[in-house]
Amino acid sequence: MRSPWIAGLALLVSSVAWSSEPAGSKDLEILPRYPQAQIIDFREEAVAERIYPQDAIRRISGQLRMSAQVVRSGELTRITYQLPAAHSGMEAFTQARQALLDSGGQLLFWCEGRECGSSSLWANEVFGRSSLYGPDAQQGYLLVRDEQSLYALYGITRGNGRSYLQVERLATEQSVADILPTAATLLRQLRSAGALQLAHLSGEPQAPWVAVLASMLRLDSTLRVVLSGDSAEAWRDALVNERIRASRLEVDDGEQAGLSVGLLR
Repeated sequence: MRSPWIAGLALLVSSVAWSSEPAGSKDLEILPRYPQAQIIDFREEAVAERIYPQDAIRRISGQLRMSAQVVRSGELTRITYQLPAAHSGMEAFTQARQALLDSGGQLLFWCEGRECGSSSLWANEVFGRSSLYGPDAQQGYLLVRDEQSLYALYGITRGNGRSYLQVERLATEQSVADILPTAATLLRQLRSAGALQLAHLSGEPQAPWVAVLASMLRLDSTLRVVLSGDSAEAWRDALVNERIRASRLEVDDGEQAGLSVGLLR
């Protein structure tokens, strides 16, 4: 059993650590703080333009390149967390990702490891914080939207073992409902969770969503799914019209609103 003075010392050290956080810093209500993580940088500002990649990033001829991106303006909140020793940036990244999805967020892009591109570019060019630079294999990035905001997360464990989670929220007056996820992101999410819950896709099939779901299915020609919801049959017909084989699409009759796409093992 620890002696009282050791327990008191631990409490004092913890209090000093918390008091050293930047003045006015706070967590986002939607994202619970990772246990024992500490805010080391906190900023709030209005931005005329914020660019979030929806692809791996690379530098070509001195320019940052990506095949897709989201550009919006608004009120930006930036939070940099340093994580406790022996915990990786990907642990905090995974917890935060699940929290955003549990709150009803729509995942727009998700990459991990070397498929994200260069960590140096993410750290310096996208987030403007060199301390986020680490081995490419130890990083993760995602972009999520809800009804009126965009959320960007970047987790990294540096070569020296220190781990960080970068969290950004961009609250914008512009609509974000028109921003669709990439096909590769939908496929990753489907494989990870076993189903895509698209409650907002109620009624007749929407052409942009038909196109992105068809693209997702083309990425893996062996994939079979079951469609559920009040218009599941219509979605099946729309996907068949996009040249997805009917044998890959099952329909589960149901009256629930929206569309669910389940993975058939």
